[in-house]
Amino acid sequence: MTATSAAAAAARATVYGYPRQGHHRELKKAVEGYWKGRIGAGALRETAVMLRAANWRQLADAGIDEVPTGDFSFYDHVLDTSVMVGAVPDRHRAAVEADALDGYFAMARGTQEAEPLEMTKWFDTNYHYLVPELGPDTAFAAHSAKQVAELSEAVALGHTARPVLVGPVTYLLLAKPAPGVAPDFEPLTLLDRLLPVYAEVLADLRAAGATWVQLDEPALAQDRTAAELNAAARAYRELGTLTDRPRLLVASYFDRLGEALSVLAKAPVDGLALDFTGPAAANLDDLAAVGGLPGKRLVAGVVDGRNVWINDLAVSLSTLGTLLGLADRVDVAASCSLLHVPLDTAAERDIDPQIARWLAFARQKATEVATLARGIAQGTGTIAAQLAANRADLASRATSVLTRDPAVRARAGAVTDADARRPEPYAERAPAQRARLRLPALPTTTIGSFPQTSELRTARADLRAGTLDTAGYEQRIAAEIQDVISFQEKTGIDVLVHGEPERNDMVQYFAEQLTGYLATRHGWVQSYGTRYVRPPILAGDISRPEPMTVRWTTYAQSLTDRPVKGMLTGPVTMLAWSFVRDDQPLADTARQVALALRDEVSDLEAAGTAVIQVDEPALRETLPLRTADRPSYLAWATEAFRLTTGGVRADTQIHTHMCYAEFGDILPAIDDLDADVISLEAARSHMQVATELADAHYPREVGPGVYDIHSPRVPGTAETATLLRTALAAIPADRLWANPDCGLKTRGWPEVRASLDHLVAAAQEVRSTL
Repeated sequence: MTATSAAAAAARATVYGYPRQGHHRELKKAVEGYWKGRIGAGALRETAVMLRAANWRQLADAGIDEVPTGDFSFYDHVLDTSVMVGAVPDRHRAAVEADALDGYFAMARGTQEAEPLEMTKWFDTNYHYLVPELGPDTAFAAHSAKQVAELSEAVALGHTARPVLVGPVTYLLLAKPAPGVAPDFEPLTLLDRLLPVYAEVLADLRAAGATWVQLDEPALAQDRTAAELNAAARAYRELGTLTDRPRLLVASYFDRLGEALSVLAKAPVDGLALDFTGPAAANLDDLAAVGGLPGKRLVAGVVDGRNVWINDLAVSLSTLGTLLGLADRVDVAASCSLLHVPLDTAAERDIDPQIARWLAFARQKATEVATLARGIAQGTGTIAAQLAANRADLASRATSVLTRDPAVRARAGAVTDADARRPEPYAERAPAQRARLRLPALPTTTIGSFPQTSELRTARADLRAGTLDTAGYEQRIAAEIQDVISFQEKTGIDVLVHGEPERNDMVQYFAEQLTGYLATRHGWVQSYGTRYVRPPILAGDISRPEPMTVRWTTYAQSLTDRPVKGMLTGPVTMLAWSFVRDDQPLADTARQVALALRDEVSDLEAAGTAVIQVDEPALRETLPLRTADRPSYLAWATEAFRLTTGGVRADTQIHTHMCYAEFGDILPAIDDLDADVISLEAARSHMQVATELADAHYPREVGPGVYDIHSPRVPGTAETATLLRTALAAIPADRLWANPDCGLKTRGWPEVRASLDHLVAAAQEVRSTL
């Protein structure tokens, strides 16, 4: 038997992770029930055991030969890693020692006494992770009980299982200096201290029956310095030469490995798991260039784990055929964890059956992986029926009139550079806006949404069920807007919002009113903790049949003399938080969305709206992982924002908002948006972004957040004023706003009332000293 035929015969199907929430978001309900005291820790853990067993059973039924363990989490897998290695911040140590579960949630959400860990985006996805806090005095210690227990559960159920852990290099590269530690401290210097802890965890897993363990190193798919690559080489040289360990599979995804590929290929590990989709398709040629992986296992991620379109099985089989000659054994997988897609298309009863055949959620992707593994192991004749059906579905999508609108394409093709630029520079716009708005120094505002109460959710559910008619529903929305406006006026907020009670989600709400988008009913995807979203599916060309926000914005404005912001989601975020079409360049789709939103901006302005906020929280999130790919992305992304806002008058103030990302990488692009005011998350990072903007000589107005809305803790007036004074040290008072980090929809009214009261009081206190 040749090496190629042996690799094919050995092919097995596997995945790196699976959606955690359950078919009916049982995990969300259980965790939130525990937080509210409705269930105890035992019931929460029983729910987790049930969900893990159901996931493994679904994967096995789909044909997956080796299931992952350790990917399940009550909140976040990076936080789980911090617990595994004993990296608990000092401010949370007593809580963790008193009760491990409550201490875990305190690190994630904070308490009134202790701030949570900072939260930011997981590479270029919309998943948020809890940032490890490390310093020179960090003492690591192994705590592998979770990882061992979940492996034991899977084995007891009869599954072949592979624990999946965040790798040590990625863990350190994702970390930040702990509070009080010098900001130039590099967590990677702790590698030699961390590796023995990983060695102990690996030994524990081997003792529990693990034959393979996967160590995820997606940070190596980014540009890395020689020192960082040397650290990776050292890490896997040390772990690879351990005697008491399972076999090691090092995984990377989201982009090509580049120089890191040769480092890992030479390491004394037993296999690599690589992404071969999208920009990571370059891994194919790169792997051949380094001589392949002789004597090692290759897990080939050929099914896109981040998007919802069916796989082109023929193309994947061709890729796998090439890879068979490059490794001792080739297995088939999705490109990354299936955490990033919904669970099952079978639950979507409202989608056109023709379109449904174009879609693959996690359960369907697992079947695709298993089909491809069977095809290369047993021959394509064994999957002939699946290949024929796949060809027909791909052809159906390619030729469907549902995907192309000639009028939309003609309008997008006629766009000029002038369309994407406001004619007046900011220096001329600012006086006109100040004269129109007449705001005080340090004006206060919020980001847009107010608490989505159970009554509002019930009203929407009743409307869908037909137990509440449209008139009754709209009466409830109007009453909620009245309450939100009244509260803001009494609190003393300067620029108001209508609170968005009619909106189910900041992307889905608009997608449901634009042509070319599909909305799901059960397509939930975890964003962070118990926050799940239903990303809409961008299936065809985009246009706006009628106004989407004007009615409720103008109604809110009729209730007050203070300015009420019009609230829109920007074109890049509309793409980033949707499942985008993969049959045309993203830039083309962004332009279509921008033109649809431009129409909305024009109608808001015509209705008298003086302040319009176009949120782009995903601008940084969607930044390509490789530096060389960034200029082209930022060019079309910033053009799309300016195309959305470029048609307004000088005295109309354009705001934008960004949150939970590393903004320092894109400051020139933020400037290029040419927004009059930008609000950004800053509370958890203690105003770091304000300093970054000042250092970059950002010339326009800024609202760095002074209230962390992702934590239940209520910051006091003094704490909020301190943050404002920190911001003032970087941003002049005539360009500084006071606002929360993000929208308030996930918070409860009691904490929102108290926090905004403190925010306004803090702004007034600081204002009085100017």
